[in-house]
Amino acid sequence: MSDTKFYTCPYCFNAYEPKRRGAQIYCCNSCRSKAYHARKKKSQALVVKSKEESLTKNTLSPSKEKMSATGIGNAAVGTLAADALKSFLTTESNKAATKGDLKVLSDKLINRYHRINNHSARQDGALPYFDMETGNIVYLKPILK
Repeated sequence: MSDTKFYTCPYCFNAYEPKRRGAQIYCCNSCRSKAYHARKKKSQALVVKSKEESLTKNTLSPSKEKMSATGIGNAAVGTLAADALKSFLTTESNKAATKGDLKVLSDKLINRYHRINNHSARQDGALPYFDMETGNIVYLKPILK
């Protein structure tokens, strides 16, 4: 006679011989996983049902939150303080570009000649510029004002 004892899986109701006595409840990992998901789904349905009941109770006696002038004032002061602190701690090079900055940049790009800084000037003092229309380097004498 065999001393093996067979158990019944609570999920699929099949008889099985446990490999780990006392620790194995289900016949296999898939039954264990499916049972867990079934329990989880059932508990979530209960939570949804209890939330729906609490919502219906609240709709019978509504309690509206009111806005107060002090709350609005506190929010405005907090926002202004945060913006001032952010402006104070941000370096000039990391601040966002303004419309004026973009206008200056576009005016520079529209110009035909752009100064080349890594070329040296000629002997007569003419400075190198890149001509945007022709794509060539042009030497121009600086205009003294």
